[in-house]
Amino acid sequence: MFLRHKTRRKDGKEHRTWSIVENRRVAGGRTVQRHVLYLGEINDTQRAAWCRTIEAFEEAGQQPRQVALFPEDRTAPGLDCEVVHVRLAGLRLRRPRQWGACWLACELWDQLRLDDFWTPRLPDSRKGTHWRNVLKTLVAYRLIDPGSEWRLHRQWFEQSAMADLLGEAFDLVAKDTLYRCLDKLLAHKADLFSCLQQRWQALFDARFDVLLYDLTSTYFECDPPEAGQRRFGHSRDRRSDCVQVVIALIVTPDGYPLAYEVMPGNTADKTTLRGFIQRIEAQYGKVGRSWLMDRGIPTEQALAEMRASETPMHYLVGTPRGRLSQLEQAFLSQPWAQARETVEVKLIEQDGELYILARSAPRRDKEQAMRRRRLKQLIKRLHELRSQKLTRDQLLIKLGAARKEAGQAAWRIIDLQLPGKDQAVTPETFCFRLNWPKLRAARRREGSYLLRSNMTGRDPAELWRFYLQLVEVEQAFKALKGDLEIRPIYHQTDARIEAHIFVAFMAYCLQVTLKQRLRSLAPGLTPRSVLETMAAMQMVNVELPTTDGRTIVLSRYTEPEADQAILLQQLKLSLPAQPPPRITAAEVPDSA
Repeated sequence: MFLRHKTRRKDGKEHRTWSIVENRRVAGGRTVQRHVLYLGEINDTQRAAWCRTIEAFEEAGQQPRQVALFPEDRTAPGLDCEVVHVRLAGLRLRRPRQWGACWLACELWDQLRLDDFWTPRLPDSRKGTHWRNVLKTLVAYRLIDPGSEWRLHRQWFEQSAMADLLGEAFDLVAKDTLYRCLDKLLAHKADLFSCLQQRWQALFDARFDVLLYDLTSTYFECDPPEAGQRRFGHSRDRRSDCVQVVIALIVTPDGYPLAYEVMPGNTADKTTLRGFIQRIEAQYGKVGRSWLMDRGIPTEQALAEMRASETPMHYLVGTPRGRLSQLEQAFLSQPWAQARETVEVKLIEQDGELYILARSAPRRDKEQAMRRRRLKQLIKRLHELRSQKLTRDQLLIKLGAARKEAGQAAWRIIDLQLPGKDQAVTPETFCFRLNWPKLRAARRREGSYLLRSNMTGRDPAELWRFYLQLVEVEQAFKALKGDLEIRPIYHQTDARIEAHIFVAFMAYCLQVTLKQRLRSLAPGLTPRSVLETMAAMQMVNVELPTTDGRTIVLSRYTEPEADQAILLQQLKLSLPAQPPPRITAAEVPDSA
């Protein structure tokens, strides 16, 4: 290890920052550098102290051998192999690293036969880089302990057993290698979608005749760019201050992701459906499918095209509440049907379509509590403004802030009387009152939502239960943003941005595979809880010094505890054999 500095100028001043860097010798006689520790700006005295510390912990090189081991106080019989006497009193345990979750991630990778898919598409480089192992490491990292590629290079790989599981050295996660691997992925995205569909059909008998479609956004913590997909737009993450991209995703009701697309951050939801339907039909053929979507995605023109399609194409979509006003009288004469203990539904048919009105008691209570809280806060704020001495312009600014805080649903229930352009703000010129007809209409509609479908002849309760499956795509977004931490994104180019999302998508596919195995073999457990349980299994190096100055190194994963053993048995998984021992050569002093 050695100290290395970088010099940069900022605000007319030169800054010199220092880092500890380690040289790693790998196959082929090559050397790869690893950033061990960032020190920042240090003075000469601190630099000398760091150099002394590094020299004290410098390690000798290693070379694996196969030997017969005997305690130092026993004489070995005549053997064909090398005999090494070890000092048992000097036994040491070193380099504890996370093994169990890494091994499980590799198992899930093998169950999807992703090595078979990637080997011809990511051939080894002429320098011996195994690109599929680089990708496997990136995906396992995203699944287990997601973070940046820089953190993977500098910290996580050393603290995990991926090198042991893959038979690789540290050069696998050299910083530039990770980024170059990202550049190789996007050309194979469509082929991967088809491969995954076939594997899920073979493993779980998955069906793909019902598709759930939705969109989300993910943001960047960086300065806005001049070009590319990073754009300001409607942020589902409540980060309107950040540029973003939009991700459109299709999953099945069982949660199997079928395809996704990355779009500019200012893409409107209603402009995406037609193109996605065309891509799905081009890749998987024109067969009868049912599409489930939330309101705001399909336009009237898109729904008309789906109804007029030569190939049967059904849809069930959420509908804006504004249409409920148009259909309210028609619904009044229809009876309610019980879909669930706390949910009622009713149905009308109009122009070859079905409209399903659903009313949920828990949802009504929630919306009622939200409306009361916001309305109470708004009225309190309006009373405060009436008691303040304000100009008309100041009043309008504060009313705008109050409206944003209360939300449109509460604001529309209040009727305001504002002072004229040249009038002073007084209790007589500025007053307000509740609009009781609007309040009664809001109460009547709380807990209700409207669905729309061309699946005529179906029971309304059945269609309502069908629509509930849309929660699977919401769970997919929750997993991507929660467990897999797809946000925020730090990459700068569109290709790297899409590759980052592609790696997160593959990690989600591993998570879905584990989820499906748990559904049938260990219901009640979540993929995250299983990964956390398995992550407690560590790998350590057992080091035995020999009488001739060398060291025997046995890399061993810890035996599973009771909960881990039960989990492995329930999932029908078997642990691999322990790795073979290694011997390190004695340290050779440098020649003068």
